[in-house]
Amino acid sequence: MVAALGAAVCFGVASVLQAMGARSAAPGSGSGVDTRLLAGAVRERRYAAGLGLDTAGFALELVALRSLPIYAVGAALAAGLAVTAVTASRLLAVRLGGRERAAVGVVCGGLALLGLASGSEGGGHGGGPLRWSTLAAAVAVPALGAAAGRLPGRARAAALGLGAGLGFGVVEVAVRLIGALRPAALLADPALYALLLGGAAAFLLLTSALRRGSVTAATAGMVIGETVGPALTGVLALGDRTRDGWAPAVVTGFLLAVVGALALARFGEPAAPTAPAP
Repeated sequence: MVAALGAAVCFGVASVLQAMGARSAAPGSGSGVDTRLLAGAVRERRYAAGLGLDTAGFALELVALRSLPIYAVGAALAAGLAVTAVTASRLLAVRLGGRERAAVGVVCGGLALLGLASGSEGGGHGGGPLRWSTLAAAVAVPALGAAAGRLPGRARAAALGLGAGLGFGVVEVAVRLIGALRPAALLADPALYALLLGGAAAFLLLTSALRRGSVTAATAGMVIGETVGPALTGVLALGDRTRDGWAPAVVTGFLLAVVGALALARFGEPAAPTAPAP
């Protein structure tokens, strides 16, 4: 759980830094799957710093996913939105009001309850159909991003964030599906390609969302995509369980963490862009 919360902190701060870097980059093509925007953004120092934090967060997430049920890791990562809100209040000069402070408290309370109630990681690694389904879900993420890129305003940022969350959710499930780490077995495993494609597509969509909308609206969509589906997959297909008699507490903690995170979705609207100085 410490590793999962550390990943949430890394991802939460990274979202703000990447938003700042993406908004300083050239506008790109305007598509939801915008490789030109990503290519320009990575040359921005703040975006590059965010990528460094993402790398550290992903390493911590891998540690957590190998020790905890997916639902516990997903709810912990949802706390990244609380970190994003607090960081945005410092770096983007937006005000964190009473509602947002209460939502941060709800997230923390839900995570504390979840940490007490969660059991051990399930022993299942999934069969062939689940592995290929995970790869199919990864392939669908860029298509979702292309459709989301045509939506107007706030809906576009939230939809792009949702697509990014689905991509990161694919990564969470794929990590659990990968069994043997021998090169021959790894290269023949559809879960490896699902992990690579889902992660790459998620970064593209998230960069576009951060460039064109509210940081927390985009991240709220991401929270939904990366928590609900993977959590159900872990419980139904991979054997994730709770401590004996603590199932209601897990459900309550999960809902508090996710709902508290989503309550921050209206926080952090970007300021209107200003024309560059001559």
